Order: sequence, then C-alpha cells, then structure tokens
Amino acid sequence: MVVSSVAATARGEVGVVTSAGRLLRLSVIDLPQLPESAQAPNLSGGAQISEFLSLEADETVVCLTGLAESSPGLALGTLQGVVKRVVPDYPANKDALEVIALKEGDRIVGGAELRTGDEDLVFITSDAQLLRFQASQVRPQGRPAGGMAGVKLTEGAEVISFTAVDPAAEAVVFTVAGAAGTLDDSVMTAKLTPFDQYPRKGRATGGVRCQRFLKGEDRLVFAWAGVSAARAAQKNGSPAELPEIDPRRDGSGTPLAKPVAALAGPVS
Repeated sequence: MVVSSVAATARGEVGVVTSAGRLLRLSVIDLPQLPESAQAPNLSGGAQISEFLSLEADETVVCLTGLAESSPGLALGTLQGVVKRVVPDYPANKDALEVIALKEGDRIVGGAELRTGDEDLVFITSDAQLLRFQASQVRPQGRPAGGMAGVKLTEGAEVISFTAVDPAAEAVVFTVAGAAGTLDDSVMTAKLTPFDQYPRKGRATGGVRCQRFLKGEDRLVFAWAGVSAARAAQKNGSPAELPEIDPRRDGSGTPLAKPVAALAGPVS
C-alpha cells in the first residue's frame, strides 16, 4: 500500500522526511522500477529504504516531498502538538537538511507536501481529540525555525496523527481505541467517520471528540484523516477491512477484525 507519493522525473530527486526532523535527498534513478499497472502498484519488487538512506536506530520515515521552490511548502506536525510549514529552500549541495528545530523529547508524527496551500491540517490526539484548521493559519518558516503551536494538548495526551486534507475532496477519519500498556495489536474498537462531520477551529486550540471510549478503553492507538476511499493494511502488509461508515462524530467504535498498522487514500 502506498502511503506517500510525489511527482518526480526519472533523473530527479525527492526528499525523504524523517521523524527526527531531517530531510534526506534521494535520487530517483537509484530506486527500483515497478512494472506499470492499471491497478495499484505491486510493491513486491521494491526494496527497503535502508538500502538507500542511513537512518538512526530510532528514526523512521514520515513522508516524501518534492524539492521544487515553487511548492506551497511542507507541512509538519509533532508529537507535542507543534505545526510547521517549511519554506521550500533545499540547497542542492546538501544531502541531509534539518527542516525543523525539535524540542527535547519531540519528534515528527506526520507530514505532507502541500499541493495548493488551501488544505486543512488535521491533528488527532491520544485522548480522542481532532483539531482541523486551514493551512493558511500557519505562517511559512525557514528550515531552522521550530514551528508554532498547532493543537492544545491536555495533560498526558500526545499527538498520534497529523495529515493534510483537501477540503473539496470526499474524506474520512479513522480511529482505533485501545488501552494504555497493551500490545499494539491488542486493539479493541474502530470507527470510520465522514471528515465533514468535524468543524474547523482555530490553530492552537483544543479539538472535538472523534471517538467515545468504551469500558476498558482509555486512549486512541491509531488514527488517520485523509481522502477516501481509504485502504488499510496490517503490519505484514496484508489488507485489513475497515468498519462501515458511522456518521456520529463522537460515537463509540465497533470491533476490528484485524489490527490496522497503516492507512492511506488513493494515490494521485
């Protein structure tokens, strides 16, 4: 399943954004070519990103981004609720760049290259709060800057999802509730809700509830907001079924047959 994609030429470069706030240049021509298909691409012919990039032990890939200076910028959201729009200024003579100054203990949770600058930015927190606001509320900053307040967190809560959503497209919000201290795949209930059920609010405010916890649940363990039709995958890459659409913004979830490790919308 493809969770991040950008347009590029065969001899061009793309940026790989990591959880540590780094952007690493990656040459497209060095990557394995997948066969053309009218359906979703078959990723079995791909290769591990570790074959092309050097990552730290606790560093993960968050998203891809183009490197064109004409881009509306890269949007980033962090574990501690910081949001940043990065001015697209990526010197060609550097293979690794810092795109945000992170505070101690913070890391990037999600990121996306903006297509128009009119997208909605969406934070979802571990205590089931969703905050949606316009990207235009975030002033673009240079790479050394530390961003600005994105979502107001309650004590003990943290951001588990950050995405950019086209407000003109049909989109959904997917959330999975569980209990603190359980294994990642010990999920309990999940909910799929139309994105338009969640109102826009101001940046740096609290969100609205996106799932009501049932007995034994005390946090969200997975969340995603994006364009439909959404597809889900398990840790091993096998497909996972999603629940039926629930129009209730703050309703409780339904049992999930298989644990979900990744979710994505259609590749554009």
